[in-house]
Amino acid sequence: MSELVKIYEKNISPRVIQKAVDVLKSGGLIIYPTDTVYGLGCDITNKSALQKIAQIKGVKLDKANFSFICKDLSNLSDYVKQIDSSTFKLLKRALPGAYTFILPGSKTLPNSFKNKKTVGIRVPNNRIAVELVSLLGNPIVSTSIYDEDEVLEYTTDPELIYEKWQSKVDLVIDGGYGDNHASTVIDLTGDEPIVLREGKGSLDVL
Repeated sequence: MSELVKIYEKNISPRVIQKAVDVLKSGGLIIYPTDTVYGLGCDITNKSALQKIAQIKGVKLDKANFSFICKDLSNLSDYVKQIDSSTFKLLKRALPGAYTFILPGSKTLPNSFKNKKTVGIRVPNNRIAVELVSLLGNPIVSTSIYDEDEVLEYTTDPELIYEKWQSKVDLVIDGGYGDNHASTVIDLTGDEPIVLREGKGSLDVL
């Protein structure tokens, strides 16, 4: 049965955050706060969980464009091909922050993503999200929680999120009200950065 748990970003409970990590490690799906909208996520190494998210989103796993939520840029080479110094400086300048950067995928991607030529990298400026990834030991594969409402694209109230998603996920983290603007998406695979979606992240980093 799904569960709603409260975590305060400024005073993270080790017991509660570990409960969320245990759900991820066991192949479960969680909804958690970021520095933008709430995300639906799972362990990047668990193919069964990845399949569940793809099914929820109505896409095939090998065609899905999910983000990799990382704690920092230290293990970037596990998922991304070698990048030049100017690209790395841009990442350092913008992250952690409300950005998703599209980068060329490496040959060492997990099996479920072996055929992906590009990957989306996120390092959120949110302690709960970063702590989840740190304790898990590898990235969370994530996608934004959309709302069917024609006016509100994203649900910001975690209790409403729980009501709508409790039958589909194993745990929802209430980290306070979320934002209603998604991350800014920037493609760094070409000669020049291309903004694919303007969101919460400022374009001043470019």
